Amino acid sequence: MKRLIGNLLGLAVIAAIAAFFAAPAVAYFAVRSAAESNDVEALARLIDYPAVRQGLRPQLDGRPEAMEPAPTFLEDPIGAVRRQLEQTRPVEGPQPDAYLTPAALSGLMRAEGRYAAQRGDPAAGEPEEMRGPPLPKPIYWGVNRARFAVEDEGGSRTIFSFQRTGPYDWRLTHIGLPDGANPVAGPPAPGAPAAPTPPAPAR
Repeated sequence: MKRLIGNLLGLAVIAAIAAFFAAPAVAYFAVRSAAESNDVEALARLIDYPAVRQGLRPQLDGRPEAMEPAPTFLEDPIGAVRRQLEQTRPVEGPQPDAYLTPAALSGLMRAEGRYAAQRGDPAAGEPEEMRGPPLPKPIYWGVNRARFAVEDEGGSRTIFSFQRTGPYDWRLTHIGLPDGANPVAGPPAPGAPAAPTPPAPAR
């Protein structure tokens, strides 16, 4: 009897350790499933939206210096004020929230990269092919942080960073978009009304 109890305890310890190290992968697939199911409440528990927005903004602005730590007012008062003004200046192109809708998150996890922001945009049309999402590749696995990457056919990677918030709880805290320019609005979707043709000038 004691041997049986010892074996059960050993199995429980092994299962707990396995679950501890597998938790980041479980969180990744949970985000993907919630995005594909349009489960907004589940996404709110799995994603640190303020942190992800903060990480997306400099990538969309196209300003590498925005990725550097912000100077304090005492260290560089002029630089701190200028950086604050740049952050409040309206930016053309996709905004961070365009990548945080369930449809866009699903597109990101399907390796659609920067074009995932066009999901759900009537002007962009629907994706040509609804292929299955690629399997993520772990590129970093630590005690408190893990990163996964998905690649498109051209080798461009979208990177998802997760951070531990509890013994078995992880949240998505950063999305690294592939290099390149932000997409522009596509042609009108099939069936969309055409723009009116201006009348010909009178002769």
